[in-house]
Amino acid sequence: MSKNKKTTEEVFQVTGEELVKKIKELVQKGNIRKITIKNKEGRDLLALPLTFGVVGALLLPTLAAIGAVAALVSECTILVEKEA
Repeated sequence: MSKNKKTTEEVFQVTGEELVKKIKELVQKGNIRKITIKNKEGRDLLALPLTFGVVGALLLPTLAAIGAVAALVSECTILVEKEA
């Protein structure tokens, strides 16, 4: 099976305080396949597949997990995989 859809990646550097706000902003823009949150050493902290478009109440548990990560880090990187 061949993949017809191409993906692109974007990288954002944020502080722990900005993390949840930035994730909400990215999800609202749509067409995101996956979000990976990395600590400042580059280690993956959380990977969120969003292939079906998470909205509304379905996003709440995810935001709680992101909030927990935000409390643990001072700086992090968000890697966003989008459909081109």
